[in-house]
Amino acid sequence: MVCLQEVTATTVRRWAADLAQIGLEHVLAGDPLAAQAEGRSRPLLVLTAAGMPLSGQEVPGAPWPERVAAGRTDAGVLIVNVHSPISPKPDLVKVRTHEAVHTYLQNSAPPAILCGDLNTPRKEHPDGRVWSFARTRSGKLRPDRGERWDSAELALIQGLEPFGFRDAFRELHGWDVKEYSWEWPSWGGGYRLDHLVVSEGVRPLRVEYLHEWRREDGLSDHSPLVADIEIEV
Repeated sequence: MVCLQEVTATTVRRWAADLAQIGLEHVLAGDPLAAQAEGRSRPLLVLTAAGMPLSGQEVPGAPWPERVAAGRTDAGVLIVNVHSPISPKPDLVKVRTHEAVHTYLQNSAPPAILCGDLNTPRKEHPDGRVWSFARTRSGKLRPDRGERWDSAELALIQGLEPFGFRDAFRELHGWDVKEYSWEWPSWGGGYRLDHLVVSEGVRPLRVEYLHEWRREDGLSDHSPLVADIEIEV
C-alpha cells in the first residue's frame, strides 16, 4: 500500500496509472471539484493505492475533504490517509481537520491505521512530552491559538491513546531517538511531521524514514515513512 499527500488534480490520474503498474490498482483519492468550487484553485489531494479492494468511507466534518481519504480493505482494516493544512490557513481548518479525524477514529472499529503528513508536533521531548504549534519555542501557549488548538494538534498523535492507538515510530524506537521528516533547508533543524498511528490489532514490525529520498535524490521536501506491519487476528 502507498499513501501519498500533495497530489494535484493534474497528477492524480498519472499517479493512479503508475501505481497500478506495480500491482496497486485499487485507488482512493480526494476530489478536487468541491475545493475548486469553493475558490481553492489548486487543491492538494491525498491518494491511497492498494493491492486489495478498498471501500471508501466518509469522514464527517472534515473541512477540506480532499485532504482526508478513508477506506476499509476486504479484510476489515481501516486506512485513513491525512494531509493536515498548515497553521496559517484560515477558518481553523487545521484544528477542524484534526478534530474530525479524531472523532471518526475513536468511533471506528479496529484494526485501523492513520498515516500521513499531520503537520505537527513542534517538539518531542525524551520524557514523552509533546508540544504542538499552538506553543512558542519555549513551550508557552500562544494566546492567539489557545487550548483548543493545542488539543486538536495533539489529538491524532497522543489523543487517540485512550482508544487503543499508538504512535508506531515511538513504540519501536522510544523517545530518545530524534528524527525529522522535514528540515529547514537553510539552517538545519526541523520537525517529525509524518506519522503512522495504529490501533489495537496492528503490530508495527518496522517503521523508519527514508531520508536519502529527500536529502540526496530530491524527490520531496519530506522524508517518506516506510513500515512493515502485522495485522493480528
